[in-house]
Amino acid sequence: MFLTETWLDKNTGNAVLIECSPSNFNFVSETRQNQRGGGVCAIFRDNIVIHKLSFGVFVSFEYVSFKMEIKQSSILYMTIYKPPQNCFIEDFTELLSFICTDFDCLVISGDFNVHVDVTNDRHAKELNAVLEMFGLTQHVSEVTHNKGHTLDLVITKGVNISNVNVVDAALSDHFCVFFDLSVTPKPVVGPGVIQRRHINDKTGTQFMEMIRFENPPCSNVDNLLDSYTSSVLNVLDTIAPVKVKMVNNRQKAPWRSEDSVRAQKRECRKAERKWRKSKLQVHFEIYKEVLCEFNQILRGEREKYFSKIIANCRNNPRVLFSTVNRLTNPPVSLPLELISTSKCNEFAIFFHDKVQGIKNAIISTTQIATLPPARHLELTHFTPVTDKTIEEVISSSCTCCLDELPTRFLKSVLTSLLPQLVQLVNISFETGAFPKALKTAVIKPLLKKSSLDPKVLNNYRPISNLPFLGKVLEKVIYQQLTYFLLSNNVFDTFQSGFRPHHSTETALIKVTNDIRMNTNAGKVSVLVLLDLSAAFDTVDHGILLHRLENWVGISGTALNWFKSYLEDRTYFVEIGNCVSDKISMTCGVPQGSILGPLLFNLYMLPLGQLINSNNVSYHNYADDTQIYVSLTAGEHGPVDTLCHCIEQISLWMQNNFLQLNSDKTEIIVFGPQTQRQSVISHLESLALKPKIRLEI
Repeated sequence: MFLTETWLDKNTGNAVLIECSPSNFNFVSETRQNQRGGGVCAIFRDNIVIHKLSFGVFVSFEYVSFKMEIKQSSILYMTIYKPPQNCFIEDFTELLSFICTDFDCLVISGDFNVHVDVTNDRHAKELNAVLEMFGLTQHVSEVTHNKGHTLDLVITKGVNISNVNVVDAALSDHFCVFFDLSVTPKPVVGPGVIQRRHINDKTGTQFMEMIRFENPPCSNVDNLLDSYTSSVLNVLDTIAPVKVKMVNNRQKAPWRSEDSVRAQKRECRKAERKWRKSKLQVHFEIYKEVLCEFNQILRGEREKYFSKIIANCRNNPRVLFSTVNRLTNPPVSLPLELISTSKCNEFAIFFHDKVQGIKNAIISTTQIATLPPARHLELTHFTPVTDKTIEEVISSSCTCCLDELPTRFLKSVLTSLLPQLVQLVNISFETGAFPKALKTAVIKPLLKKSSLDPKVLNNYRPISNLPFLGKVLEKVIYQQLTYFLLSNNVFDTFQSGFRPHHSTETALIKVTNDIRMNTNAGKVSVLVLLDLSAAFDTVDHGILLHRLENWVGISGTALNWFKSYLEDRTYFVEIGNCVSDKISMTCGVPQGSILGPLLFNLYMLPLGQLINSNNVSYHNYADDTQIYVSLTAGEHGPVDTLCHCIEQISLWMQNNFLQLNSDKTEIIVFGPQTQRQSVISHLESLALKPKIRLEI
């Protein structure tokens, strides 16, 4: 709580505050010297550690300030009282020049006695200009005084302010200003210990000179991979052994290192020193101009930095989304208490039990029959690859922490490794076996939303990463399998996800166009958005292999390869430098894999046939399914058909160990208001299974 005009004196002030403050609270205050009136105070819980600070004495206003450490962030709090007649802009600017350079997070509140609500007020204009110059934000827009003006302000930098509310508590001619403050936890700053290899340009040359693969012809893919890994590690341990290194975890802003920024910063410091030494108004004006130029250059270099990333990666959605996320969402750090082996094991067991709980809760009773289409061509084996194929695949791959060789380094020495990699891929194809060493995934928990409690395991989603060589194998299989699927027209006509020339755009265009055509024809459209719970994780391996064989036409060593790819998979959780025990995966397609989404599409092939048999329109995008019908005024038959279709879909999903999430499945009705109401009333009268939510 921040108080202004306490009217306390030096002798009795503490006694009054002790008497007035609630139990378990403490305070800091400043009283007006040798005069009545004025005074400022801050009251806070006594379990909060603060450090009172002073930035000198200013004639035009009174203040009390203190520093508080919250979630690895150092925040400066300050409350100010400025008497009505004093002109304080110069003093206030000098104060801000002290604190804004030393604190990234600050909160300034108090009675400024400046009519910021009056647009043409000279003092308000001056104050707003100063706040803009230092990159500060003023949050109060309501009247805070019984004379109808906004005098009491909340000014911040680097913190999140919300729910600003002004309340007349009938205690003073000023009103109370309430607000919520939240601080984004910063990553722990300071030295950290990592293990890494020192790799430079000479390392690549040395590696290519020393690497030798002298193993005899081998038909076992696991032995071949072991030999490859052993040879690579022996050379790396010689020329670039693993060393323990202290690193600074401080996040860097690359644009601050630009020459233009550093040069202007020097000019800014020079102007500041000159002004502080002379105290002349002319030097103060020069300092303000130089400071404004510095902020403009800094903003410009930051814009250039991100514009360059966006321009260079305009065809890479993953990088673009990552960049936008960095700009719009604050980073989320895991609490320090989660960085332990025991917590890693808790996460690993939690993720496993969550999937098993969903799968075990699925009770399959009635069987829904679907017949696989006739297939005239079969994929019995995969085509051996050449050096060129592997080069093209590796050029677009990225590194996993499980890889012995960073991808960038591997690309630089690829010519010396290519024969071994080609042999590894081809032996895998010939024997129908996926290497066991590449079946382990590392999972890193990611908080779903920054607003969620980071100590609750259910608030995290598992983000999986797989070994680089495994993804090389997957990409080659993906290319050959996709070619077979397209050549034999295996894809569902209305499946838009994870297939060439189909995307979210094609799905949206198809569904919205159908609904608009129905609307133009004077019809009502009923759209059902089906949602599945952890769909990729509950896929049954036996059913998936049956789909591949009977619905796709895969057999022989090709089918054996997929069986080997799916079985005996494991994962472990990693947080910081701590890891969990390995956990076996008995169902689901591998998360973070190349083939996972495509295999899920093939797993869902019978669903389109089922929906078609009910004469209902549909469109799929991976695990998102939209089904919809149109009807004329007074017609209810299509709605009954739609409801029957939903029940059949629910049963089919149970048969296939998929759980329809009724809480997130929704119905939306499109059309004229009068016709919509009739359809909605009919829908509400039906006992839908599962029960789903209506949206108008």
